[in-house]
Amino acid sequence: MHQVSAPHFAASPQAPAFVRDAQVVALGAGTTEAGELVIGPGIEGIDVDLLAIAHDARFLGVAGEVLRVPMAVGIAGGIAGGIASNPTLTSILLIGVGRGSIDELRRAGAEVARATRNHKSVATTIHLARRDGTSERSALRAVVAGLVLGSFSYHLKSGGAPFQPVGNVVLASSDIDPRELDKAVSLATASWQARAWASVPSNIKNPAWFAGEARKVAADHGLTIKVRDHDALAKGGFGGLLAVGQASATPPVLVEVTYEPRRRSKKHVVLVGKGITYDTGGLSIKPTASMVSMKRDMTGAAVVLAAMAQLAQMECPVKVTGLLCLAENAISGSALRPGDVITHYGGRTTEVTNTDAEGRLVLADGLAYAVDRLKPTTLVDVATLTGAVKVALGQDLGGLFANEDDLARDLLAAGTSVGEPLWRMPLSSLYEDRLASKVADADNAPGSAAAITAALFLQHFVGDLPWAHLDIASVGDAPRDVAEWTLGPTGFGARLLLEWLEG
Repeated sequence: MHQVSAPHFAASPQAPAFVRDAQVVALGAGTTEAGELVIGPGIEGIDVDLLAIAHDARFLGVAGEVLRVPMAVGIAGGIAGGIASNPTLTSILLIGVGRGSIDELRRAGAEVARATRNHKSVATTIHLARRDGTSERSALRAVVAGLVLGSFSYHLKSGGAPFQPVGNVVLASSDIDPRELDKAVSLATASWQARAWASVPSNIKNPAWFAGEARKVAADHGLTIKVRDHDALAKGGFGGLLAVGQASATPPVLVEVTYEPRRRSKKHVVLVGKGITYDTGGLSIKPTASMVSMKRDMTGAAVVLAAMAQLAQMECPVKVTGLLCLAENAISGSALRPGDVITHYGGRTTEVTNTDAEGRLVLADGLAYAVDRLKPTTLVDVATLTGAVKVALGQDLGGLFANEDDLARDLLAAGTSVGEPLWRMPLSSLYEDRLASKVADADNAPGSAAAITAALFLQHFVGDLPWAHLDIASVGDAPRDVAEWTLGPTGFGARLLLEWLEG
């Protein structure tokens, strides 16, 4: 099945109305401090009184608001006038940008994407509609992200896609830096790709399939790759990965991909992603309703791989290694049992009291291996780890745990910048005693304070390195189309990581 593609982006020094072959012109419309509606920039060549039309339609310029002005002269409901020099133009979109904040511009971009589905081309200046001190770079990245992510669709329909995203987006501006535009597109592309992988159904997506996707990424983007299969994991002592994946027809895999910057860097960041390609809960089986979305329980690994793919384009100055801990948590006669004790990479043992707390078991192996063999300067893991973080934070904030304040501050700032906000959670030793097991070094499912105890469990595998744990179970799925999100897997975290790694 052919999937839809994200829009192609280009820049033009011409005003939007004069961009050749543009079917739609999208102009930002916002409000001044006095509450007055302002349209543009980019109204040159448009001989229609857009302000009057907006007032008649009671259009207020609120972020996300859309008003379509048809340009079909003589057609019922059309607007007298038009642009003789651009006969392809069918309509003008007024897109609410509010006061032009980063979040408002991102939402505006998404609304342009939705309003131009099944069109070949749109010309726009909404990236210029900033009025709150937002930098040109931030505005550009916000609008491009909104346009790309608002276009996202995944389907396996026999009749083809329900819609096609707009083919070409022309940003009408005379001073767009091509490098900055490329970086803006790379950031958005990472989220698109993470979303796409998370959307693939698990009868297609298993550990072997996803390892194949990693091989393609490595080949396409100049990354080195090492794939450890079942035998290599057994020889290396990766007991967590082996235990979680032992009931599956497709054995677990550990994928290691590495990016080297052009200039040698003393810094080495290791990203570890949870890659449970399907999660039944194991013998501690989930209710059916809770299983429906579990094809996306590998979002952490998808986020890591999608970020790795764009590091060169983002001119990342530090060495980065991504570890994808891939397994399927299935049920069979060989399944991991409650009460079993497993030995992780490095020798630490865990009593498994709940087989549905499996993500931390595979991440523990990845973290321990990273500390022992890769010698990182910083560790970050990403995982749809606990339902508890969703209870705590809802579906708009991801959970952040960190053992270093500077690292936490930088990740929080990156998340705010790209529209993937985090909330720092307490990594409190007050709950450490709940990890106690009578027969092993730790219990994998202490019960209460579940998001915190999961983070504390992982902390035992990171040594004294600066480390952050991103629990994105709260934001792994969008419940509806809203802002730049479309219903389904979000790929939350890919842009955040790239923004942070770019420095």
